[in-house]
Amino acid sequence: MAISVLPLRRSDVTPKRFQPGKRPFRLDLLDRVRHNADLERKLGVEEATRRFLLYVAVPLWLGAGLLDWWHHRRTRIEQTSGARESAIHALMMAEAGVPALLGLFVEVDAGMLLLTGAALAAHEATAIWDVSYAETRRRVTPAEQHVHSLLEVVPLMATSFLAVLHWDQLAALFGRGERPRFGLRPRRKPLSRRYVGGLLAALGACMALPYAEEFWRCFRTRRTLAPAPEPAQPPTETLQIVASGARRDGESGESAAIDAFTASAAAPHGPAI
Repeated sequence: MAISVLPLRRSDVTPKRFQPGKRPFRLDLLDRVRHNADLERKLGVEEATRRFLLYVAVPLWLGAGLLDWWHHRRTRIEQTSGARESAIHALMMAEAGVPALLGLFVEVDAGMLLLTGAALAAHEATAIWDVSYAETRRRVTPAEQHVHSLLEVVPLMATSFLAVLHWDQLAALFGRGERPRFGLRPRRKPLSRRYVGGLLAALGACMALPYAEEFWRCFRTRRTLAPAPEPAQPPTETLQIVASGARRDGESGESAAIDAFTASAAAPHGPAI
């Protein structure tokens, strides 16, 4: 059996859809136009995502942080939950702020994604600690709870966008594709000095200064980081079911009626209406 050792012809190695002479030139040109359009669309989506992170997500998080500080001041944090809660707020700012500041100056790689994910998990755990401590010592209004939702969702959204934009390095953390990179390298495309300067100024005005003032106000009122004593009457009233249906001291008639209805609803024959 004869084996040919001649090199392959150009038509044998050229991608099928771009083979000259095999398809009409009009179809080949149309394929190239579509390919370029897809590439431009992908690059446009990436650029739009980056702009959304820089000009929407970050300002939204800063505004929510300033609004949260206002709620703390309005509910007199210095006289209720004290410096301990303010210190918890400072811890949450560090957990969210350190990855954000690193992202301004260094390239996002596997190490940055790992750090951002760990900071997000720590931030969520600290947020649960914060609310569980505060709600028994000062009134946490529904408006403040919605602000907390923004402060939790925005870091999650930003982390998700970073993972999508750098999917290759995220997959590398799990042993897929290329090797993960963990070194701190300067950004290949640095952000403009105008944006970095404006963001640092906004961080100082909306986060650092207000929460430093809050901590000093709380520590000046009660010079300790120990937990503040819980009041005898919880600042936020909650529905507590009493099996006997008895009315508690200081309880409104409406609350007693709700308790009685709930207790009767738990009975085998349902509520008596």
